[in-house]
Amino acid sequence: MSIKVGVIGVGYLGRHHARIYADIEDARLEAVIDSDKACAEEIAGRYGGRAYTDYKEAMDGLHAVSIATPTSSHYEIAIECLRQGKDLLIEKPISLTVREADALINEAEKKGCILQVGHLERYNPAVVAVSGLVREPVYLEAERVSPFLGRAADVDVIIDLMIHDIDIISGLLKGSAVTGINAAGVSLVTDKTDFAKAWLEFKCGATAVITASRVAEDTKRELRIFQKDSMIALDYKDKKAKRYVRTPEGMKEEAVEVQEKEPLKEELIDFIDCVKTRRRPVVSGVEARDALSVAVEISEKIKNKTKGG
Repeated sequence: MSIKVGVIGVGYLGRHHARIYADIEDARLEAVIDSDKACAEEIAGRYGGRAYTDYKEAMDGLHAVSIATPTSSHYEIAIECLRQGKDLLIEKPISLTVREADALINEAEKKGCILQVGHLERYNPAVVAVSGLVREPVYLEAERVSPFLGRAADVDVIIDLMIHDIDIISGLLKGSAVTGINAAGVSLVTDKTDFAKAWLEFKCGATAVITASRVAEDTKRELRIFQKDSMIALDYKDKKAKRYVRTPEGMKEEAVEVQEKEPLKEELIDFIDCVKTRRRPVVSGVEARDALSVAVEISEKIKNKTKGG
């Protein structure tokens, strides 16, 4: 049976959801929804499905829905879809607040719905390639910076960009609880934080330093993982990874084989499989809620410092 899917929001990222669903064997793109009628009609004409401007009118007959609208609208749309029993993939972050995330998790459990959140870097081939090489990290350093693109201006850089690395690091540390947070940041081109640096302490003993900026000259997305006997260097952007292993002669570089795959396609294929098999997603509402909780606390610490608190 093909899973009948709708995509709500077909702007910057949602149009790629539509493109990929149209190409997945077990999925059928039934509805393309966007408040911009011309945009909805363009994407529906290109990839199939019927165009709508109101998502509530598109629910009948759908098994599953992708929500790729601005973060500020995630909760309102998602809670209505869940109440109608639709399985959901919500682009990250799950919502604006932890309270909203908890409400979505509870509603999904009550209705027996799949609730997956689009933390795309989990499907980055470089992340997949190194995941089996990570053993008891002691220090992790992530840098995710880019020029200002004018998108996601409804949230700060922590919710927009840093949350990716919060989630990845949490996953590599097998969900170890965050026991300490320090952070600094500034607003430069919006009224929200545009550059941020956070220091995280984890229950397992590891420390992570994460930098995020949307006002950099160039784009860089890197992660370095330091372990007792090795260091792993990962480039999200170029989908490459290297491993440096300690030997009696010094550090030896080892290549890490990375399979070339499109992360979003892998994520959507996985979502459709979760819908069909009813298995728990790699990033369910719970993991997404935990990443959001850390991100919100980082944001609050920066705000309090800015206010002199």
